[in-house]
Order: sequence, then structure tokens, then C-alpha cells
Amino acid sequence: MSYIAVSRRTARRLESEKATRRLVVILCVAAAAAWLTSVLMAASMHVVGLPHTYALIAHILAMVVSFGAILLVDWHGFLWLIGRRELAETIRLDGAATPLIWGGLAGMLASGIFLNPHLTSAMTDVKLAAVLVLTLNGIMLIPLMRRLAHLPPTASFLDLTPGQRFHMLSCLTISQVCWWTAIVIGFINAEF
Repeated sequence: MSYIAVSRRTARRLESEKATRRLVVILCVAAAAAWLTSVLMAASMHVVGLPHTYALIAHILAMVVSFGAILLVDWHGFLWLIGRRELAETIRLDGAATPLIWGGLAGMLASGIFLNPHLTSAMTDVKLAAVLVLTLNGIMLIPLMRRLAHLPPTASFLDLTPGQRFHMLSCLTISQVCWWTAIVIGFINAEF
């Protein structure tokens, strides 16, 4: 057995990565539990009249806040990807938008309980699955965003490793597909 010296900086980085992985697991479990609780509570309630209307208003406002912030961050990230913005700007915007994104998602889960979703409908199942996937996808971005924060402020997309570029582009694609799926199905369900 041999001893390999590890610098303090490397040890801190490895511990930080372990802590980030633990955080991601904890957040994924908490998000899945919150999603499941919301779905189960929605299945056991039937709300009509003014409370239903208020819940619908809250749901749409929460969606606008969350999805609006997502679109802004994704657009700004795209501008960084093509060299029109610096990484530091994108990370700063992401930090400012994060409370809006997660607050909006929490608001949608809470208000969705009172919207009488058609849980026997395949389209509603797809919408609910899309919401769960987009939530977990957002959590999976945490390690990448932490790594990006350690890069030089002027780093470009091409400075990322191929794995980091794939991680970023796949999370962006999953996010947009899930958001648009959930929104379109939500509006279709509201009409019928």
C-alpha cells in the first residue's frame, strides 16, 4: 500500500464534489417527494368555484415567473454559447433567477393540488411526468453550474470539456422539451 500525497486544494475540491453529489441526491429525493405529495393530494381533492379560480390564477402566475426566468437564463446561456456574453454574466444571471425558478415550481406544485387534474388522462400523466423530469433536470445542473463558477470569467463554451458541453446542451434540451410539453398539455386540458 502506498501513500499518494494530495494537496489541500485537491482535497477540498474532492470534498466539495462529494458534498455536491450528496446535495443533488437529497434535492432529487425531496423534489420527487414534493411532486408525489402534490399528485396524491390533487387526487383526493375536488375544488370548485372561487377557490378553483384562485388556484388557477396562482398556477398560471407561478408558471409565468418560473418559465420566464428559465427562458431568460437559457437565452443568456445561448448568447454565451455563441460568444455574445461572458460566462460571469451568465452565472450571475443564473444566480439571480434561481429563486424565481424554484419558487415558481413550488407555487405550481402547491396550486396544482386545487386544479382538479384529470389523473386518468394519458395527457395529464405526460404533463405530470414532464414536470417531474424538468425539476430533476434542474437539480442535475447544480454540479455543472458549480464547476462553471470556478472557470475564468471570460471562459467560452469551447473551454468546457466535451462532457460538460454535452451535459449543458442535454439539460437545456430536456428542460425546454419538458416545459413546452407541460405548458401545451396544461392549456389543452384547460380547454376540454
